[in-house]
Amino acid sequence: MDVADWMVLLAAATAAGWVDAVVGGGGLIILPTLFLIAPGITPQTALGTNKMAAVAGTGAAVVTFVRKVPIPWRIMLPAAGIAACAAAVGAAAVSLIDRDLFIPIVMVVLVGVAIFVTLRPSVGVTMATHPPTRRKVVLTVAIAAGLIGLYDGLLGPGTGTFLIITFATVLGTEFVRAAAMSKVINCGSNIGALVFFGLTGHILVALGAAMAVANIAGAVVGSRMAVRRGAEFVRVVLLVVVVAMVIRLGWQQFG
Repeated sequence: MDVADWMVLLAAATAAGWVDAVVGGGGLIILPTLFLIAPGITPQTALGTNKMAAVAGTGAAVVTFVRKVPIPWRIMLPAAGIAACAAAVGAAAVSLIDRDLFIPIVMVVLVGVAIFVTLRPSVGVTMATHPPTRRKVVLTVAIAAGLIGLYDGLLGPGTGTFLIITFATVLGTEFVRAAAMSKVINCGSNIGALVFFGLTGHILVALGAAMAVANIAGAVVGSRMAVRRGAEFVRVVLLVVVVAMVIRLGWQQFG
């Protein structure tokens, strides 16, 4: 790769960090760019290199969010551990499962998310009138961490989006706090997948490290904007990103 290729990848990593910090879905920026710039790269190496950048970005987003948004650490830290284990299992299954089978399913889910958020403008914009019980929060977070963490290791794009929607709809969490909670779990799932890809030699370390720095910059800016501009801003970005993901996946599947 020449200097121009590196600049394109670093720009993509910065944009992905911003999108991931606000609503998730940064993988749909980095992964296609990697395949475009390095067409010979294997899916495992692309995912592993992406995870190296994503771990740095989600970690930076967590640090930024925690200064402004209360996070239930006693619930979220164990959930991050669950997500890490689940993502490692998903990463191990990448070479065994036809990933194309998941794309139509993900598209259907994303379309449903877009319709739901459009028809229910209050979801995620205001906190629930009757806060959920601690048991419900624990179960919801644990199940989401396991299932979505598995998806993150196996495929990846949209992990943060699915977590935010889950917390906003099931728990009635406001979007900004849901985004903060999602980053904790997403950081765990990224670590789990990264460890597996690293142990199996599927990471371009130099490129991943450079992209990690760019991803951090985007994540810090994105998380600060989410906190400053509030839930309505996150809602709008969420809808834009979901529509973009559906179009991108549709082009990948049927184009």
